[in-house]
Amino acid sequence: MPSFLRVGALSSCLCLPFLSLFSIAHAADADPVQRGRYLVQVAGCNDCHTAGYILAPDKVPESTWLTGDQLGWSGPWGTTYASNLRLAMQAYDEEQWLAVARQANFRPPMPSHTLRIMDEADLRGIYRYVRHLGAAGNRAPDYVPPGGTPKGPVVLFPSPPAP
Repeated sequence: MPSFLRVGALSSCLCLPFLSLFSIAHAADADPVQRGRYLVQVAGCNDCHTAGYILAPDKVPESTWLTGDQLGWSGPWGTTYASNLRLAMQAYDEEQWLAVARQANFRPPMPSHTLRIMDEADLRGIYRYVRHLGAAGNRAPDYVPPGGTPKGPVVLFPSPPAP
């Protein structure tokens, strides 16, 4: 086989996987629910908002995604818990969710800025995906102010060094 044919065949083999990825991403763009599912995964929402996900993402069924966690995140701000987004999202219609996301200023370690910089289509996709999952699970524990004693395990963030 002439070398130019081999190079052409090899190039085709190397390009096909990338073309299929493009078509998957394009399909997700066309369906807001699938786009939301994709964004929840790549934005790391499950890392905190799904119990056990950060240690074994492939073993946590989608039916339990975004139901919150009992693990606390403790630092100078007190102790926060990743909320059950599937219950919380039931309180909002889509326009209310957009307003909440645009003004997001949650306690650490929630990266509120991530929500504020997302475009409207992405925020709508996340909303539609979480609503598609439906309400499930229980509320996360309440916030514990600085100096309070959280119940259960916590991830302890050290105080920043003094200037």
